[in-house]
Parts: sequence; structure tokens; C-alpha cells
Amino acid sequence: MKLPGTLNQLPRDTRDTLFMLLVIGWVVAPMLSELPLWCGPLTGAVMLWRGTLAWRGQALPSRWWRLGLLLVAVAATLLSFRTLLGRDAGVTLVVVLLALKTLELRAQHDAYVVFFLSFFLMLTNFFYSQSLLTAAVMLIALWGLLTALVNAHLPVGRPPLWQSARTAGGMALLGAPIMLVLFLLFPRMAPLWGLPGDAMAGRSGLSSDMTVGNIASLALDDSVAMRINFSGPPPAQKDLYFRGPVLSNFDGVRWRPSEAAGVWRAAEADLQVQGPAVAYQVTLEPNQRPWLLTLDATPSAPELPQGRARMSAELQWQQDRQATALLRYQATSYPQFSYGKNQSPARLAPYLALPSGFNPRTLALAQTLRREAPAGEGANSHLVQAALERLRTGGFVYTLEPGLSGRDSADEFWFDRKAGFCEHFAAGFVILMRGAGVPARVVTGYQGGERNNVDGFWTVRQSDAHAWAEVWLPGQGWQRVDPTSMVAPMRTGSFARLEPQRGVLAQAILGNVNPRFALNLRASWDALNNRWNQWVLNYTQAKQLDLLKAIGFEAPSWEDLILLLCAIVVTVSLLGAGWSAWERQRQDPWLRLLAQARARLSRAGLPAPDNSTARELAEQLRAAQGGTSTEVQALMDWLLRLEALRYAPPNGHSSHKRQLTTLQHELRRLRWGV
Repeated sequence: MKLPGTLNQLPRDTRDTLFMLLVIGWVVAPMLSELPLWCGPLTGAVMLWRGTLAWRGQALPSRWWRLGLLLVAVAATLLSFRTLLGRDAGVTLVVVLLALKTLELRAQHDAYVVFFLSFFLMLTNFFYSQSLLTAAVMLIALWGLLTALVNAHLPVGRPPLWQSARTAGGMALLGAPIMLVLFLLFPRMAPLWGLPGDAMAGRSGLSSDMTVGNIASLALDDSVAMRINFSGPPPAQKDLYFRGPVLSNFDGVRWRPSEAAGVWRAAEADLQVQGPAVAYQVTLEPNQRPWLLTLDATPSAPELPQGRARMSAELQWQQDRQATALLRYQATSYPQFSYGKNQSPARLAPYLALPSGFNPRTLALAQTLRREAPAGEGANSHLVQAALERLRTGGFVYTLEPGLSGRDSADEFWFDRKAGFCEHFAAGFVILMRGAGVPARVVTGYQGGERNNVDGFWTVRQSDAHAWAEVWLPGQGWQRVDPTSMVAPMRTGSFARLEPQRGVLAQAILGNVNPRFALNLRASWDALNNRWNQWVLNYTQAKQLDLLKAIGFEAPSWEDLILLLCAIVVTVSLLGAGWSAWERQRQDPWLRLLAQARARLSRAGLPAPDNSTARELAEQLRAAQGGTSTEVQALMDWLLRLEALRYAPPNGHSSHKRQLTTLQHELRRLRWGV
């Protein structure tokens, strides 16, 4: 037997239960990759169990089964997160509880709980992704949930699902204008608006410290870090360095920001810029970090929608809050700059510090280079060039798979492996420079990006994460040195990335696709996502106030937003009430009464076409319900009296009106949901 035929023959309860389980699975599936590994199998097993019981018409499990599964779910959540609070722990628990709730789906109030939990989980998907794809998937989920909800309110007969789906779609379309008005005018006041911050949530992106191997893992992440819209021509490829955390403190294993980095002393940066400026707009993806990534060097604060930005003495910009939602800001940078020329030996001392007992061979090499360098002010420049020449001619290799580093990572890099990613080159170079007496530090951020030919925006991905070095030279101040470019000039000169190997599935799907077609497809999708970001996700309070200015408010505020929103809601409500009253007056009272009867019977699940007569409705009611109960008989009598009033009216207008009024009163008292 074919599956569609089998589904059509299933009892209505079984069909509706399977449909609801399908919709719940659609809602939950996108977020399972963000939850613990046990959550997906447990949820799937419970729902499969519930579906099997419905298919076979078997009884639901006892409360002891449900209680046991509940204890397992709570214990697993506690073991996974050490708490039941927080975003991920809470969502995990609600997902499992929703699946368990389907095992006691007996009464109407149980169904309401399932619906409300499903609507809530539908929204929690946006905790993990606010992309256009997620929005489209959740729009389908909304339609499915509304269909199941409408279907649950049709208790009579066996209405087809497509009828419920059409009603749900119509309801959603009717509500769309209201949703649009609320989106445009509902005040976006923190913390009511925005994603909840969760300190326990892991996010892909740059870290505030660096252990060799971190950025190599980012190179396998092709997700978007930020998008750039240059007001004019973009800078040269060699100048596309977006500055992030500056790491100066090295304990032998890990690089961290110096203690002074937390003290904001922009004046001490001694920054001087020259040449043409580069103005651009950054749309930063949420990263749970306060960093404002800007091009080197940005002397003035980026323009934020709210809050303020501060620059450290190491030229790093930060805001006073974490980027928990999409953030757009304006910045102006100068590729030609100098800074830190006049720093004292005391200020430079931290950039010469090295932990004792680590990397002895690298320190010995540094001393050898120092002895070979000429004396005088140019000695440090000579040391830098000698180290770079060693990288260029020493057989070093740029790779995503350099292997794990041991205790003396710089020794392994310079003498054993001679292979690594940008962090290996930057860290090894800085250690060598410090050993030779040249102040140096590691800078992390992003380098490069790619221009989307569809919309002209530049896309910077996590795979563009980079680490480079800065050395201090007498008379020149801090200078950028990128050791990676000595081995892999394509990494910083032509925006080339090392591509991670494709999986079996990706190879099977994309293996035979024309590369140019795939690139164009990806560019188009990125441009579409970017428009979604600019128009929807980045619709801030500032844009709301701009909208008020455009419609005539001279100095708008969020109070004006509320007043305008209330005025629109009241006006639309009055217009709707007036239109409804006008429609009622235009219609024959008898026809209006018949239409109300059709509508109530239709909501109860009885087919009631617009051309059906009162007698036909009575006959259909008898056929569907048997006409044996008191409630059904009362409905049939009411319908037949309605027909008689039309075709065998009493003598006199007053008598006709009185009987019509009586039928109207009875319409409200009768039980139409039988």
C-alpha cells in the first residue's frame, strides 16, 4: 500500500498527532547542532516512540516512564552545563521537555502547552543564527504550527490538512501588516531588544589570547566575521589589516594582552597619520566581544549607534559593551601612519620580556643574529631583515596542518618543523626578536577579504583571521611586520586562502559544479544575506527616529514612537470596527444570520459552503452527527425555523422582526461545537 493512501486512511487523531510531531521536528532540528550530543538522539527517540504509539493506536506510557525520562533529561543537562540556567542549558531542557510532553498529549490543555512550547522554541532558533535562511525555515515552522493549531480547533469530522493550512496562511497574511507596523515602530530599548548575553556560550572568532593552533582552527571556519562597505576606492591589498587584540604578555605557552592594555591612554599612542583617508562602514557579526575591528590606523572614534568607543595605547578600539547583536559603525582610517616614536625604554621593557627556561635554541639563534648585526641605530632593522630572510630561504612551509606544538614551540618552529600557520610565524618571529633585544609583540585580527560583485560589499570571513608582528625601531616607532608573507605572499597579497578539504557529502554535491557558477551562487546568497542584515537585523532605534523625522517629527524620541504606535493601533481598530458595522448594515439581516450559522458550523468542522441553504446545513448536521443528541436536534430546529422565516414569513413586519431577533439571540446560546 502506498504511503499517501495509508495516511488518508489513518484515524484523524493519528494523522493530527503525526503532523504535529513532524512540525515539532522541523522546529527543533536547526538548533540541535548547538546543543549537547545526547539531546538530539534522546529527543528523536521520544518523538519516534510517540509516533509509533499513534500509528499503532496504542496507549501512552505510564507516568513512571515519563518521570524516569524527565530525571534523565534533567541529570544530563546538569552534567552538560553544571546548571539549569543560562541560554544553552535552558533551551536544551525545554527541547527535551517538549518531546516528553507529547507522551501525555491527552487533553486540550496538553495540546496548548505543546503549541506554546513549540512557538517559544521557534524563537530560540534566532539565539544561534539570525540569517535569512533561519528566518525562512522558521517562517515555514510558523505556518506549520498555525496549521496544527487551526486543525486542533476543528473538532468535528475529518477536515483535510490543506484546508487548515489555507486558513493558517490567510491568518498569517492578515496579521502581516500588524507585524510590519510593530517592527517599524515598537521601541527598541535595551535590554528588551536584542539577544541575551550568555557568558557560557562559545562563539567562533578571535580570542583575547592566543595559543599556537587557535587561528588555524578559525581558518576552517568559513562563516562571515564582518562586511565592509567602502565609501570610495578600497585600500591596497597590503593595507587591509583589521586590527584586533594586541598580545604582548608571553608565559611560554600562551600570549595575552599586557596588563597595561586595559588602561586606555590613546594620547600615549603618539599617532600621526598622513595621506588620503579611507572611509567605510563595518557591519560586524555578533561575537560576544567588545572589539571594534578597524583598519590600521584609525585616529578618531568609530561612530556607534549607541555607547562610546575608546582606543588603547596599542591602537586597539573597543566599545563599552559586547557585540551581542549585529553592530554597524562608521570609521575613517589612514593606511599611512606612524606611532610610538618617542616611547621610553621603560615603556618598551614589557615588549622585551620572555619567560625563563623556554625556547633555548631560538634564544641562541637570536644572540647569533645580534652579534652578526652592525652596530648603530640600524642594528634593529638589520635583525628584522635577517630573520625575514631566514624565513624566506630556510625552507619554511605555510600549512593548515602543522601538527601539535610542544613546550618549546618557537624552537620546534625554527629548527624542527619549519611549518605552520600565521600564528606560528608571528609568535616565532616575536620571540626571536625579543631574544635579540628588539621590542616586539603579536597583533591579531583579520587580513584581506573578498569583494562581492553583486552588491559591492567586502566580506571578511573567520578564515581571514590572521596574526602578524609589530617591532619597535628607533626613529620609526612601531612597524608592522608580517612574517607569513615571506613564505606565503599569496596569503596577504592576493587574498588567497588555504581551502580546507571538503567532506564526502560536499565533494559529492559540489564536485561536478562549475567553480565559477558556485562562486556566483555564493556571492548572490551573501548579497541577499547582507540586504537582510542591513534592512531587517540592523533596523535600530536610530533608524526608527529617522523614520519619524521623515514623516514630520522635528525632534523624535521613543515616547513619540509609542504615541504614534498607539495612534495607529487605535485608528486601525476604529476603522476595522466601522468597516465591520458597515458591512453588517449592508447585508440582509436574514442572510447575515445564515452566514453566521455557516461560519460556526465550518469552525466546528462541518462542510458549510457559501451556497448551502439552511435546510442543507440541517441535513449535513444530521448526517455527520446522527441527529440523536439534544444539542444537535436544537441546531437542526433552529436552522429549519430560519428557513421557514424566509420562505413562509409571518404576517406583519413587526412579527417578522421579532422572530428574527429571537433567532439572533438563540444563535449565541446554542452549542455549535457539537
